[in-house]
Amino acid sequence: MKILGFGTYNASVHPRIGILLEGLRDAGHNVNELNAKLKVSTESRVAALSSPSAAFAFFKNLVKNWSTLVAGSSKYRGTNKPDAIVVGYLGHFDVLLARLLFPRTPIILDHLIYAANTAEDRGASGRGLHVVLSALDRLALTTANIVVYDTPAHAKLAPASLQHKGVVVPVGAPDQWFEARRKAPEHGVVFYGLYTPLQGTPVIAKALRILADSGDLPRVTMIGTGQDYDEVRKIVGDADVTWLDWVDSTDLPELVANHTIGLGIFGTTTKAQRVVPNKVYQSMAAGLATITSDTEPQKAMLGDAATYVPVGDAEALAAAIRELTSDEAKREKMRERAGALADREFTHKSVTRPLSNRLS
Repeated sequence: MKILGFGTYNASVHPRIGILLEGLRDAGHNVNELNAKLKVSTESRVAALSSPSAAFAFFKNLVKNWSTLVAGSSKYRGTNKPDAIVVGYLGHFDVLLARLLFPRTPIILDHLIYAANTAEDRGASGRGLHVVLSALDRLALTTANIVVYDTPAHAKLAPASLQHKGVVVPVGAPDQWFEARRKAPEHGVVFYGLYTPLQGTPVIAKALRILADSGDLPRVTMIGTGQDYDEVRKIVGDADVTWLDWVDSTDLPELVANHTIGLGIFGTTTKAQRVVPNKVYQSMAAGLATITSDTEPQKAMLGDAATYVPVGDAEALAAAIRELTSDEAKREKMRERAGALADREFTHKSVTRPLSNRLS
């Protein structure tokens, strides 16, 4: 099939679309891209949901990028017309443009997040806002022919009348994470991501404080910022932790892979109960023993290749870090399990198999 990746996605920041397109290439499809990268952070997108000034800035940038997509679409007419279009992550608006430009072409929407749930997780609230964003979610799902979800729990959130469109494709990890894997990294613990309620970074902070107070704190690197950052720094206090606000996406795999233990998510929000985050797939691809929260989607996806702790339980997280730090044999066994599972299940070829089957 001739498949066109379409939209304002930025694969260097959100690699999911790259994994999908590479997987479809592996399946033998002819894949091209019509991409005008929207250089707007996820935080700015969320701010646009509740702030008129932020919304104006967002749509001003979006319209500029859309003009590039409209002009570029002329290349994909006649014999070059795609058989299917893949609209990348955060494509709630892009899917509408894709439908206008290609009214009869099947459209695949990568719907990793619901706008309403994400706004709530990031602190934007209000009944009116929730109604508007829920309508946006439904419009995007209605516009697409096939909707790609990352977990069955996310797929079940779709309206009953639209659930037949869904196909579950795990997030997976880009090739760089597999290539970064080391046989003998320096022992240490790493977390990276936005400090949002889904991540549960205050739980991580409390666990680190417990370990520091007991004299069991290993080398720890915390990467990122966000709405819970100040609280996290206050909790950790003077404990010996390396703080990095930002690491370029091209450098991140190598930095993370020079640790032995990776931390997933520990938040108590409803959204945290439905996802398997990028960092878990990526950390396991890089060969890290991974600790994350004991939720149904994560246990179903990761099996015995990860260490689980109860949601929101800092004491349990501290105990898990302490055990993997002190027991090298167990830590190496969990690293081996993580790498083996990633090699088997998390490559772009493996994760996109359900989508390839659906297209067939």
